[in-house]
Amino acid sequence: MQTVRVINTTRGAVLAERAGLADSVMTRAVGLMGQASLPEGSGLVIDPCTSIHMFFMRFAIDALYVAQNGTVLRAVSNLRPWRLGPISLSSRYVVELPSGTIARTGTQAGDQLQVALVTAQQD
Repeated sequence: MQTVRVINTTRGAVLAERAGLADSVMTRAVGLMGQASLPEGSGLVIDPCTSIHMFFMRFAIDALYVAQNGTVLRAVSNLRPWRLGPISLSSRYVVELPSGTIARTGTQAGDQLQVALVTAQQD
């Protein structure tokens, strides 16, 4: 799985230093299921994605629904296990982050995100 860095350019905040990029059928289907936690500074970008579920999850997350142009369409805080997330048909991708990231960074709908591949030189 490729690794990306997610930055809220509107707020000047790094949302995830090292997030996985789930862009295949298998990686999108598995997502974060089976993980015991989501460490601070990590996350998962699911592309394409218009909705998420929290079935078989062990911890709460924050989720950002993002348009093709990088605009946050919806910010959902503290989405708990065994719940369904909202459906956002306008979303291109969803960024899953540790719970509390949205509040800590002040991220909200209308903010602009930048998602960039982490290269070997950035490791």
